[in-house]
Amino acid sequence: MSSTKPKAVIYENLAEVAQALGHAHRLELLEHIAQGPRSVETLAARAGLTFANASRHLQILRRARLVEGERVGKQVFYRLSGEAEVVALMKALGALGERNIAEIERVQADYFLARDSLEPISRDELLDRIESGMVTVLDVRPEDEFAAGHLPRAVNIPIRDLDRRLSELPAGREVIAYCRGPYCVLSFDAVAALRTKGVTARRLEDGYPEWKAAGLPVEMAPGNI
Repeated sequence: MSSTKPKAVIYENLAEVAQALGHAHRLELLEHIAQGPRSVETLAARAGLTFANASRHLQILRRARLVEGERVGKQVFYRLSGEAEVVALMKALGALGERNIAEIERVQADYFLARDSLEPISRDELLDRIESGMVTVLDVRPEDEFAAGHLPRAVNIPIRDLDRRLSELPAGREVIAYCRGPYCVLSFDAVAALRTKGVTARRLEDGYPEWKAAGLPVEMAPGNI
């Protein structure tokens, strides 16, 4: 029998998880993977990393059992390992940072709150409005992320196309925009752009991963992994 104390074993393994989270690139990679399974090539491009650098960070996350990989043809696709738990861990990390780190509070005030000071809509309230047909739900993520999973009845208009495709949104209805998570700027930018056009718009309180992790209904395109 091992002489190592059980508590020490647990803490050593938890420390490995904590170390895996200890890099900005790895946190961003987790945010992208939370949208749905992604290849190393796609993750590298979305995070602005080289293929080799992305692979190295993903291996660290894999050793900490935060993600798992699956080979499909010549590509390896990564997904979260224990999706609800990883999303909850990221949310708890963000809440702790917002409470204790002044620089995070400053960035939120200078960028996020400056662009949208209105209270975001909660998941439960949005679900009620979706079911009653009271709002248009706008997903401003890229098309492949939308295809991998999205909120019920959501309309996908990537943020880069919003201005030229504004006419696709039903007139006279409130728009609720969402994107990748609480620190994703896409929904903030969408709401700001829509309001300049006279559209009544608000944000979802967080993003698609948190919605899915809460066990709320989602839709996806056929044929996704």
